[in-house]
Amino acid sequence: MTETKYHFIGIGGAGMSVVAQLFVERGWQLSGSDQADSANLSRLKQLGVECWVGTQPQKITPEMTIVYSSAIRPSNPEFAAGKAAGCRFMHRSQALALAAADRKFVAVAGAHGKTTTSGMIAQTFSQLGADPSFAVGGVVTHYQTGAHLGTGEYFIAEADESDGSFLNYRPQLAIITNIEADHLDNYGSSEQFARAFFDFAHCIEPGGTLILCTDDPGCRTLLKQLRPQGDLDESCSPKIRILGYGLQAPPAGLDDFCLVKPLLAEPNSVSAQFNRGQETTTVSLPMPGEHNLLNAAAVFLAARIAGFSATETAGALAEFEGTARRFETKGEVGGVRVIDDYAHHPTEVAALMRQSREAAGKGRVLVVFQPHLYSRTKNFASRFAAALDLADRAVVCDIYGAREDPLPGVTSRIITDKMQRGSYVADKDEAARLIANEAHGSDLILTVGAGDITKATTVVLAVLKQRFSQ
Repeated sequence: MTETKYHFIGIGGAGMSVVAQLFVERGWQLSGSDQADSANLSRLKQLGVECWVGTQPQKITPEMTIVYSSAIRPSNPEFAAGKAAGCRFMHRSQALALAAADRKFVAVAGAHGKTTTSGMIAQTFSQLGADPSFAVGGVVTHYQTGAHLGTGEYFIAEADESDGSFLNYRPQLAIITNIEADHLDNYGSSEQFARAFFDFAHCIEPGGTLILCTDDPGCRTLLKQLRPQGDLDESCSPKIRILGYGLQAPPAGLDDFCLVKPLLAEPNSVSAQFNRGQETTTVSLPMPGEHNLLNAAAVFLAARIAGFSATETAGALAEFEGTARRFETKGEVGGVRVIDDYAHHPTEVAALMRQSREAAGKGRVLVVFQPHLYSRTKNFASRFAAALDLADRAVVCDIYGAREDPLPGVTSRIITDKMQRGSYVADKDEAARLIANEAHGSDLILTVGAGDITKATTVVLAVLKQRFSQ
C-alpha cells in the first residue's frame, strides 16, 4: 500500500487538503494539482508534497491512484489522462476512510454545524488526553490545521452529505446535528435528501451509537423511521444505540438523552445545565449562541460514551477555541468588530444573525453576504432574504458559483428584491467598502458565505483603519 503513489486533483480544496495532509502523515507518496494557488497549497508544499497550479496531464502515469472529489468533472485534463492511462480512481471519501482504517471512526453529519461539532470533538478529546486523529473541513484553531494524525484510537471526521459520499463510511459512532434539505441539485427532492441520512444511519457498525439532535424535525422523523413503535426492539432499527440531545423534552425511542437548559448568554460566552438522567453538569462555552450549546451537548454525549467523566468533559469544553470562519473575529477598529463566518444556508444565516445580535449588544449588525451556488440561491432566495433582514443592514454581492455553471435568471438580485433592509452590490470588495464606511463604534460587521468572501475582511479592516485614524 505504501508504494502506491496518489495524485489529488483539486488538492487545495477544504476537504481534499485535509485528506492529503493525513496521507503525508501516514508516509504515503502523493502529488496534487489545483486551479488556483492557496494557503492550503502552500501548506502542503511545506510538507514536501509536489503541487502545481493548473493541469499537467503529462505527469499522470498508470501506477497512480487518482483521488478526486465530486467537484471534479470528467473533462478535467488530468482526470481524462488518468482514465486513458488505466489508473485506479478513489473518491475523496474513500481516501479518508483509507486514512482512518485502523481507528475508531467518529462521523459528524448534518446540514449545519458539522465543522464546529467535529472540531469541538477533536479539541475536547485532545484536552482529555486522547490525541485523536481528525479530518475537518475547516481549521481547528487549537491545532491551526484541519487534519491531524494522532496516536490515539479515535478518528473524527466531518461527513459530507452534499454528494452522498458519507455513505462510504462505516463509523462506530455517528452524530447527526440536523436534517434540513440542501444540495437539491444532487438529490432532486427533500425526501431523497432525508433518505440519505436514513441510509447513513444504517452504515453505523453493529453495536455502534447514533447521536441525534431531537429538537430538529428531520432528526425526529429519522428516529421514528428507525424505531417506528417508539420502543427499543432491535428488529425495528439498526442494531445500534440511539442517543438524543436538545432543549425540548425527548421523544420516545431513545436509549439515553441529554436535556440542555440554558443558564446565561453573554456577548462572548454561553452556559447551560446538561441533564442526563440523574447526572447534572454545568457547561460553559467561550462563545455566544444557543446552537453552540447544542453542538456541545453532542460532544458531551460522545465523550461520555468514550468513557470520560462529565466533570472533565465540561472542563475541556470550556477551553474550546473554535474553528476558522465560524464566527471568527478578524479584528477590531474604533470599537467596530469584524467577524467572518462560513454560513451559506438560510438556517445558518438566521442563526448567525441571532448570535450576532447577542454579541453586538447595543451596536448594529451590518452584513456583507456572498451567496454560494446558483441552485441554492434559486431554491432558498426567499428564506435568505428573511434571514438577512434580521440584520440592521445587509449588502449582497454576486453569487460564488463554485462547481456550478450559471443558471438563467438566477442572480443575487432574487434575494435583495425580497428584502426590506438589503441592497445588491456586485463586487464583494465594493460591498465591503460600502458597509465599512457606514459603521460606527460598537457596530458588528460580518462577512458571510462559503466562497471567497473571507478575503473582503481585509478590505473592511483597511477602510476602518483609514476612517478612524483621521
